[in-house]
Amino acid sequence: MKKNYVVVALLSVVLFSACSKDEDRNPGENQSGQELFRKDTLSKAAINSRIDQISNEKGSFHWKDGGYQMLWSAIIRGNNTVTIGYGVNADDFDSHKSGKGSEIKARLKNIILESEKGSEKDVIFKEDNDLNLMDVVIKKRETLEALLKEQHIRYIEPADYRYFDTVEARPVYGPEVSSSSGCGFSSATIATADYTTVTPNARVPWNFYKHNIPGAWNYSTGSGITIGVVDTGLSPQQSLMGTSFNSGASSGRTVQRFGVYVDSIWPWSSGFDGPDDQCGHGTSMASVATAPRNNSGLPVGVAYNASLITYRAASNVVLDGYHEQEGVKLAFTALGNNNNVKIISMSMGHIISVGKIEDGVKYAYSKGKLIFCAGGTSTSFTNFAGVIFPASMSEAVAVTGVKEGTTFQECDVCHKGGKIDFTIVMERAGTNNNVPVLSYYNNAANYVGGSSVATATTAGIAALVWAKNPGWTRDQVLTKMKQSSTFYPTKNADFGHGNINAQLAVQ
Repeated sequence: MKKNYVVVALLSVVLFSACSKDEDRNPGENQSGQELFRKDTLSKAAINSRIDQISNEKGSFHWKDGGYQMLWSAIIRGNNTVTIGYGVNADDFDSHKSGKGSEIKARLKNIILESEKGSEKDVIFKEDNDLNLMDVVIKKRETLEALLKEQHIRYIEPADYRYFDTVEARPVYGPEVSSSSGCGFSSATIATADYTTVTPNARVPWNFYKHNIPGAWNYSTGSGITIGVVDTGLSPQQSLMGTSFNSGASSGRTVQRFGVYVDSIWPWSSGFDGPDDQCGHGTSMASVATAPRNNSGLPVGVAYNASLITYRAASNVVLDGYHEQEGVKLAFTALGNNNNVKIISMSMGHIISVGKIEDGVKYAYSKGKLIFCAGGTSTSFTNFAGVIFPASMSEAVAVTGVKEGTTFQECDVCHKGGKIDFTIVMERAGTNNNVPVLSYYNNAANYVGGSSVATATTAGIAALVWAKNPGWTRDQVLTKMKQSSTFYPTKNADFGHGNINAQLAVQ
């Protein structure tokens, strides 16, 4: 039996300590009498080791923590592409509300063009419509030096540095990533012990009963709520998530598919490759949250009467390249601008914090969206990174998977930590059976698990609560979910509020 997971493949920890005092300075700090940058650059291995070290020390990694040499080295090893977030302060990310955003951007563009001696077309290759950020090409050290001295820059980050591409000068994902990308198209025969059949002939996954989801259906089925899923898209070959989305007990809802991912290794390439899932992961996540309840004899979703909007934002779950990160940002801003969307679920992530994704998440959050993100799933070094990005953000609700039983224990591949908010039972005691969900193909199901499914399940529960209380705000829904969980009112150090009792949450 093959199981698919949201996998963030974690590399071995090799601490890198050969950094100069200058590397530890904050960007923009004056270094009179000294060269701002050392002439040598760090190797990919040295950069990654430094990322690992800082992640271990601080629990997360932001490029601002690495120092000048590391930043410049990563820019060089990332196609010389840079993302610049600007604004008068850290919260000045929304270009529609920014009083000086246009003025600041114009000044920064002038600095870059004057230093690089190139045309705007060659140097400025992406300007965002909703956020105070732009993507540029920087080939001169002096350009970065000048930018770091500017007052109104929120962050400067490599736009295409690939942490998981461990072979120098190789611009594509290697087998160590693609084999652990969370993708898979397999199906499985679901054991009768792993589901219960309910009318009209739908299969309820075994773990739904651990959270009293079937009991919650007596009060709410998610009707009137729209869930946005940011993932690898939705398979056109799974008609239950398409033409048969409204069938059986599921009716009066809509499904929409969008694509904002560019399938290219070059950051400056354009042209989205469509909404179709080419990985399998996104279809599984959408299924967990919203699959119809009908007579097909296949697994039903948590909120089987909720509407669905899916975004193909990346090729797989490892957000480790320009187009993956750009796609996720675009999906979050688009869902933020969609007034019909109440809930956003994303079961993808990275161990590196990405400024443009932070801005996208904050933008959607500012629009009142309730955002759920996967706490992290790994094939090894499960606790190495703790709660991954962007689940680690305060604007996101972090979810992980646990094993069946009264004693809380993370599932074999799941992360835990102080930033986890909720848990969902993902593994059976002693068997490691995960959760039955729809497969990529018609008339097929599969076992899928990890913090991925836990996140999509929690998003479905939130839809049940919000549908029962349509006049509530995001915070009221979240509070009710907390009050209906294992550890309320005191959070557990590793598992947050614990398992949600969905029936209690909708009563």
